[in-house]
Amino acid sequence: MSKKIFSKIDKIPRGRASNKISKLCLVLEGGAFRGLYSEGVLDALMLAGINAECTIGVSAGAMNGMNYVSGQIGRAARINLTYRHDSRYIGLKAIKTNKGVVGFDFVMNQIDEEAFDEETFFDRRKRFVVVATNCLTGKPEYFDRDQVGDKIYDAVSASASMPFISKMVEIEGIPYLDGGCSNKIPYRWALDQGYEKIIVVRTRPSSFRRKVKSNHLVTNRVYKSYPEFAEVLARSDQDYNRQCDELTILNSQKRLYVISPSVFMDVNRLEGDLEKLGQLYKLGFDDTVRQIKDIMAYLYL
Repeated sequence: MSKKIFSKIDKIPRGRASNKISKLCLVLEGGAFRGLYSEGVLDALMLAGINAECTIGVSAGAMNGMNYVSGQIGRAARINLTYRHDSRYIGLKAIKTNKGVVGFDFVMNQIDEEAFDEETFFDRRKRFVVVATNCLTGKPEYFDRDQVGDKIYDAVSASASMPFISKMVEIEGIPYLDGGCSNKIPYRWALDQGYEKIIVVRTRPSSFRRKVKSNHLVTNRVYKSYPEFAEVLARSDQDYNRQCDELTILNSQKRLYVISPSVFMDVNRLEGDLEKLGQLYKLGFDDTVRQIKDIMAYLYL
């Protein structure tokens, strides 16, 4: 275990989500360690008895979604705030084992005190979908746990494998990378599936927009053997900004409900400051607690 852990790790709630299923689709944005915000949101939702009938996640959102579907309150946050500086999770040992910066094998199989509840995770009353980007086509693919079975773990690994610093993950011979390369916030999937109640959990404030780059020489060089993937990756920031604009409109129309950070925190994707990450978790938790009445009104009125 890493000696360096969050100073208030004992304040992270523990427990199990109730068996009550809420009729909604939960959409989880990625953002690597900015996902601590989502972990606070999800724990607050579970403590309030809000357990979505469908959860779809991208990148870190896929990893957080697993713990939400398994109903393990606080598990995701405790792992991140305890093992962030353990190289089996993030670092050289993870790269050696998983060919990428994140040690999925370690998270899933080697933390005995935070064992993953597979039985609850595979409960078919709750649907779980993961977005990964097909590197041959450059298009997002949607892996439904109930259709792919145990391969859902490979899909989560692929979805959270960041470009440039991770090896592609092969699923049935097809190479995949981060789902956020092609679809950073899959709310359109939820709408197309016919879900009437949709909660979107962001990891950036709703006003945030990315700077669109015009030079993609590095992207084209690194992924020259995957031109379709390079193309979608090059325009991903522009597509993201378009999604943000549309989300603002849909939220104002009450077509969906957006939970996003109420204040900006300067947290990077591989943030190592555990106190800052702990504050981000608390922000997500507190933001959600303050909105519970509004969330309930959206869901049930």
